[in-house]
Amino acid sequence: MNSALVSLLCGFTLLFTNTGPRMNAVKESGGDLRWTNYTEGIRQAAESHKKILIDVYTDWCGWCKKMESDTYSDQGVKDYLLSNYVLVKLNAESDAKETVDSQQVTQAQIAGAFGVDGYPTTIFLDSNGHPITMAPGYMKPDTFIGVLKYIAEDAYKKMGYKEYLDSQGVHAK
Repeated sequence: MNSALVSLLCGFTLLFTNTGPRMNAVKESGGDLRWTNYTEGIRQAAESHKKILIDVYTDWCGWCKKMESDTYSDQGVKDYLLSNYVLVKLNAESDAKETVDSQQVTQAQIAGAFGVDGYPTTIFLDSNGHPITMAPGYMKPDTFIGVLKYIAEDAYKKMGYKEYLDSQGVHAK
C-alpha cells in the first residue's frame, strides 16, 4: 500500500463525493439493513453523527456469508445497528472506485490501507471517519451485540472490552 493512500485514509479529510455504486438493501419496513458504500457512508455519518460500521468481505468467504445469514439477520442486531450506526459494505477484492480526498481509490485499496488481512473483518469509525478499532472474524449475534454496544456507548474510551463485559454482568468466553 502506498504511503500517500495510507495518509489519505488515516487523515480522514474526505470529500463527500458519491461516485461509487450504492448498495441496494432497504431499511424502512421490516427492519432490513441499509448498506451503502464507503464514500456515501462517510457522508451519512457526518450528517447523522452516528458511528460507522464497515463490513469487509469477499465474494468467496464462507464466514462472511455466515455472518450475513446468522448475525446481520438477527433482529436484535438489526435493530441496534439501525439505531446506532451507518452501515458500509466493502469488498476487499473489488476495483469499485471510492473518493478519498478527491482521489479515486478502489475498495481493495481501502481495505489494504486499514490493514485488513482476513475476512470477515468489522471496522468501526467515529462519525468523523476516524478509526476506533477493528474486529476480525465471524461473531455470533450475542457476541456481536456486546461489541456494538461497547463501541456505540463510547465505553471503549473508558475501559477495556473484558472490563466492559464484566460491568454488564457478562463474562468473556
